[in-house]
This record gives sequence, structure tokens and C-alpha cells, in this order.
Amino acid sequence: MRRVVRLLLLLRDRDELRVMDCAAELGVARSTAHRLLAMLDHHGFLRRDPATRTYRTGEALLTIGLNAIRSLDIRARARPHMQALCDEIGETVNLVVLEGDSVRFVDAIETPRALRVGGRIGLRRPAHCTSAGKAILAALPPRELRAIYPEEQLTVMTDDSLATRTELEQALVAIRETGFALARTESDPDIVAVGARIPQDPGHVQAGIAISAPASRMTGEEIERCGRAAVRTAALIAGG
Repeated sequence: MRRVVRLLLLLRDRDELRVMDCAAELGVARSTAHRLLAMLDHHGFLRRDPATRTYRTGEALLTIGLNAIRSLDIRARARPHMQALCDEIGETVNLVVLEGDSVRFVDAIETPRALRVGGRIGLRRPAHCTSAGKAILAALPPRELRAIYPEEQLTVMTDDSLATRTELEQALVAIRETGFALARTESDPDIVAVGARIPQDPGHVQAGIAISAPASRMTGEEIERCGRAAVRTAALIAGG
């Protein structure tokens, strides 16, 4: 794994990679370097030019880079609206992006209240266990949702997590009706969160925001208030 990472890092300063140069950099035989390069080519991280027999950046690596740029863009657009939402609601606001069947927390505005939910920047959680993740999933076409969840059984994090794809699909119907999603102690037994998808044009990162609070403060009335505010804020973020 270390050798593979070192090979990819070489692309920071070079437009192309040659087998003999990679072998020298890694201190390995040419056959070993060729095997590592061929593996990266097979998985789309590199692309071999048959004419020059050199390797360049592949589609998979480009996609990862573009997704990272899009994530940075959505963070910049979302942050002032997240701050306004946090000031209005008085609870922590998180920004997440969809990564396969998970969401990654990429930004957070924490409430100054003593009893609060901390920001979770950098963490990944199963999308179906989070409010913003479920809000994103609710907007996906059925075929795409089934591609993300090919199996009936789902990963669970607490006793309240959705355990099957059937349960998830039923929950998504209600989310489409209300416009926002609720995760009641589904990723943490002490946290209730309300989330909304940020409307995006095709090709953009799939993102959402979530208002997270201690379960003791999230009454039915508070959930409705947070849901309306989350949907409104998500629309403002989408509008730039």
C-alpha cells in the first residue's frame, strides 16, 4: 500500500510516469514497478499510453480530485448560511456530502450552548443512519438507490437505525412529502437530527445540512421548526 501511495504522489510533480523511473524512486525491480502501475491502470487511477508506454492520471483519480473541489465549493457557499441557521435555531449545524452509501461530515458550526452536539468534521457515517443522508437518498431515482443498497440488510449503529432496505424505502416516501428528514437516535443514542438536501444541478456533489441536538431538547414542535428552517437554508445555499 505504501508503494502505491508513493507512486500516486509522484504525479504531483510529473505529467507522466515511466516504469524505470518508478522503479528507481521505489528502490524495486522494474517488474515490481510495472506490476504496481498495471494494477493502478486496471482500477482507473492511471491510464497507460500504448504509444509511449508511460502512465498518466486516470479517470478515477480525476473524479476524486473533482469531488474534492466540489466539496470545497459547497463549503464556501454553505458556511454563511449555516452560521445564520445556527444563530437562529441555537443548535449545531453540519454539512455532509454523499460518498457511496455513506456521508462525510465536511463542515460544522457549533452552538455555544453548554449542552450541545459537537461538530463531526471528517467523520463518515452510513447515509441511512443520518438525517441529511436520508434527505439526499430521498431525491435519488429508485435504480440509483438500489445500486447503492443492493442488499436488503443494512448496517446499523443503534437499536433505532433502519435495519433493512425496505424500511429505508418506506422512510424515504415520508421524507419526500415533508421535504426534510429526521434521524431520531439512529447514529447516536443521545442525538436527534433534522436534515435537508441541498438542491444541486446534475454533476455537482450531493450534499445536505443537518441540525443536530441533544435528544432531550428535540420535541415534536422543535423538530418541525428545525425542519422548516433546514429546508429554507438548503434552498438559500443552492441559490448561492
